[in-house]
Amino acid sequence: MRIAIGGMAIESSQFCPHRSTYDDFRVTRGAALLDRYTWTRPDSDLADQVEWVPLVHAVALPGGPVERETYDRIKSELITRIREAGPLDGMVYDIHGAMSVVGLDDAEADLTDAVRDALGPDVLLSAAMDLHGNVSRRFADRLDLLTAHRLAPHEDAWETRERAARKLVERLASGKGRPYRAWVQVPVLLPGEKTSTRLEPAKSLYGRLSSVEALDGIVDAAVWVGYAWADEARCRAAVVVTGDDPDLALEQARGLAQEYWDARRDFVFVGPTGDADTCVAHAVASPARPFLISDSGDNPTAGGAGDLAYMLRRLLAHEDLASGRVTALHPGITDPAAVAACFAAGPGAQVTLKVGGHVSAGTGPHAEPYELTGTVTALQDPAAPATGAPRGNPAYDGGGRTAAVTRGGVTAVLTERRKPFHTRADFGTLDPTAYDLVVVKIGYLEPELHTMAADWLLALTPGGVDQDLLRLGHHRVVRPLYPFDDAGFEDPDLTPVLL
Repeated sequence: MRIAIGGMAIESSQFCPHRSTYDDFRVTRGAALLDRYTWTRPDSDLADQVEWVPLVHAVALPGGPVERETYDRIKSELITRIREAGPLDGMVYDIHGAMSVVGLDDAEADLTDAVRDALGPDVLLSAAMDLHGNVSRRFADRLDLLTAHRLAPHEDAWETRERAARKLVERLASGKGRPYRAWVQVPVLLPGEKTSTRLEPAKSLYGRLSSVEALDGIVDAAVWVGYAWADEARCRAAVVVTGDDPDLALEQARGLAQEYWDARRDFVFVGPTGDADTCVAHAVASPARPFLISDSGDNPTAGGAGDLAYMLRRLLAHEDLASGRVTALHPGITDPAAVAACFAAGPGAQVTLKVGGHVSAGTGPHAEPYELTGTVTALQDPAAPATGAPRGNPAYDGGGRTAAVTRGGVTAVLTERRKPFHTRADFGTLDPTAYDLVVVKIGYLEPELHTMAADWLLALTPGGVDQDLLRLGHHRVVRPLYPFDDAGFEDPDLTPVLL
């Protein structure tokens, strides 16, 4: 079997002023693309069955909408490579599902239309997606198989891609052709921090997908919570059950959709929450060390700009932190000009910087730069991605040069490029466990941070991925939609459509 691999993956906040360009994407082709996966290796059990055909794959750290020129460039290369690949039996479509493109509605559907037209009607197309993607009917209709992560945080991301590939191989080997897909959307739109599979009801809902998949006549079952920081008609939860038994697929999809709807008010934040000042005061007073706080509204791995100095301002407004009686590390404020000034000044130098607002200026008082006077305490210029970084993900490629500036008890880490701090390696030479507080631009804690934290709070801060959806200003989502509408919201028709 000749099976191609390719795709374009990013999640894009339409409430973020950042724009994603070609330079934000890691683009892989040829052997480098095949090296992303374990199941494409010569020693894989699939090697005797499949000739893997690498096309092109582009993946970027979440951010603002993709510039149209960038999208068109990547789309054009993908389509050209499909047409030049020769006869294909199938394609593994490695995407995210929450890409927004300037000037386009439903970017994944637009891309998938072009991919399907290039492949032709008989080549089976299997999509691997993030559960925070959106699944419109137009998009789902052009696919043969589609599956999504079943864990949030996404500790099963690579398993999801492998499942999409193996299901495709099984399908082609069986000769059964295109299965049915029972598709239904659920009028609920929640942020990922309220739908973590660490907690109920998501834990049980996602936990039973494997048992649905195991039913005779079912191929796969998937639930998407949708992407809350885009403003399009497709933005809502969705269920797709794939199978050869159409009645059973419809029944199972209807049941999963109803379960999601019935539980809509039961979804809660994955951890205790508060505004910035409340979280800082609680953390300072707590004996738990290190105490982690999520600066959730400016989380770059959800699509935030990553350049807000809002939390830095709130930290230094607390007397114990400003005086140095309590220490805090606040990594990840993107400001290339400030980093350059620190490198020019050198270690140990006193600097006065206008920090933050590099991209977000003018979006509100929370985006105002903060005048920081302090000492340059660390400079890092990584020559390569941190050891142990996940394969093929530019989110972990170092963020360029970084500079640490300390004022009182607060050390701010400034970055040249948008960069998350998810692992111990991301902090470089700085030891986060040596500080009383660690304030990270993130939502729910990724596994290493979760293990590190003696205690934790989710700060409901402003920004492009504000957890308070109602204050963002959605106006293009289809209403009624929970939680935008609740009182008097009649039970929706959750009858699946067979595709």
